[in-house]
Amino acid sequence: MDVPNLPLHRRSDLPAGARLLKRGERVLEPDVYVADKGGRPVVVKDYRRYRGTPLSLAARLLVRHEAGILRRLSGWRHAPALVGMGALALGMEFIPGETLSESAGQVGREVFDQLQAALRKLHSEGITHNDLHGTNVVVSAGVPVLIDFTSAWRTPAWLRHSFLSKQLRRSDWKNLLKLRQRVAGIAPTPEQIARVAEPRWVRGIRNGWKRAYRGSKTIRA
Repeated sequence: MDVPNLPLHRRSDLPAGARLLKRGERVLEPDVYVADKGGRPVVVKDYRRYRGTPLSLAARLLVRHEAGILRRLSGWRHAPALVGMGALALGMEFIPGETLSESAGQVGREVFDQLQAALRKLHSEGITHNDLHGTNVVVSAGVPVLIDFTSAWRTPAWLRHSFLSKQLRRSDWKNLLKLRQRVAGIAPTPEQIARVAEPRWVRGIRNGWKRAYRGSKTIRA
């Protein structure tokens, strides 16, 4: 679906009446804003600042990747609908509500039961979100909606029982349990903790990378 008339902007301005949600500052991070398209609000992820740069191809691939995931989830109430895409921009349904980060103390078990079922459904389709945190879940009229599928991954059926696929699913579940405890005060059971625990060698690699990263920051400082 190519929709070239998405409400895009130049780096120095926004479409009339648009509201900036996030200015992209890091590499391959888009500008994100809400603009009007045909009388309804649309969230636009705009990568156009990379046009004519060596990162243009990567930005185009990110747009196509996320659009593909949203097409796959079309009609699912736990993900926004794809509105349109251009070469360097993606438009999706605006979901009214508050993020889980904004709703701490106001969201209970019912919302997290829905989110748990949604995550199970997502995984059954071979898709992992890979960036499940409080600002990427909007609660709209009591329904949790997953947003920002930039990091999501759809694993081919023949790889769904591979170690990598299991690790990605485990990471999603681990983040969900952390969210539920932080936002709703519901602690995970010992069985749930055991289910999401990383193998010792994976944890060793992760901790080693963190130490190396912190060390490199100290040297640069």
